[in-house]
Amino acid sequence: MTPVNENQALRILVLNPGSTSTKVAYFENEECLWQDQVLYTIDQIASCRDYLDQVEFRQNDLETLIREHDLDVSNLSAIASRGGPFKPLESGTYLVDESVIKDVRNKNVQIDHVSNTGVLIAYDMGHRYGIPAYFVDPISVDEFEPEARISGFPGIDRKSLVHALNIKAVSRKAATELNRNYDALNFVVAHLGGGISICAIKHGRIIDVNNAVEEGPFSPERSGTVPASSLARLCFNGQLPYETVKKRIVGKGGLNGLLGISDLREIENKIRQGDRHAELVVNAMAYQIFKEIGAMAAVLKGRVDGIILTGGVAHAQRVVERIKEHVDFLGRIFVYPGEMEMEALASGVTRVLKGEEKVKSYT
Repeated sequence: MTPVNENQALRILVLNPGSTSTKVAYFENEECLWQDQVLYTIDQIASCRDYLDQVEFRQNDLETLIREHDLDVSNLSAIASRGGPFKPLESGTYLVDESVIKDVRNKNVQIDHVSNTGVLIAYDMGHRYGIPAYFVDPISVDEFEPEARISGFPGIDRKSLVHALNIKAVSRKAATELNRNYDALNFVVAHLGGGISICAIKHGRIIDVNNAVEEGPFSPERSGTVPASSLARLCFNGQLPYETVKKRIVGKGGLNGLLGISDLREIENKIRQGDRHAELVVNAMAYQIFKEIGAMAAVLKGRVDGIILTGGVAHAQRVVERIKEHVDFLGRIFVYPGEMEMEALASGVTRVLKGEEKVKSYT
């Protein structure tokens, strides 16, 4: 790919489909000029059989939003989409081509996840306007060390499914604060959202991480690691159907399952009003988080340049302070609440367009 002229304005449209929204942003030369979103009700999403059923209405709503912002799509330099749980891939920026589109349409992906719709929409729009479409640091980024893949259960390997987009972005931000080269640093990064990913980053590579769908700390909506024999007994005693168990693992687990609420702001209000059980449950979540951080520090032999806390739960001071109390001996702690996914998508594509980074091929 030929780098753009340094004086040429880079105009990038960013798409980020989420469970009940599609976030959209427009960047010029890495500056966000506007950001908006289309919101959906739980009932709208529940009426769809899978992510493929959501493509048409999400695309139509996106194009309506673009017209409202009076954006001329034909003048774009590129379209950037969030990448889903495709096949295992290295970190980087990828061109959306026929091979990834074929896999997504045929459901040759690791899990049914709404982020898979992004590349379909970006590719279709880019094809119509003659604009390249990219995805950056997808959920399926896999840079595991060989021993990290092996579980103790024959026939089941550990998988790298991770909030890579935000994790890589905040790691670069911490490296900038340290005035060091990102590829020379080691971090433990805890992405604390609806699902929790805690990873060991060695010289820029995610060499181990808990699979946020089925491992690690419980989160606002997910059960995390569950005692295996007890879970197997629950599944096979005939009391609960598979779909119910599946929902308790992802969606109705964690804070949602234990307290009936997943919003930490509401839970904090209950704690302030004297709810001791809610306080115990939140403390238990923090406990599992700092315990996992310690495990990932051991993966890095204790050579940690920083601990990074990010994601929506990093807004919760009670949780953050409790984690800090237990891990500050490991090194400097960086707290970046929320997520940087839109900026990360625009930056990844910008680096490719400027020739600072090579574009990667899905094939």
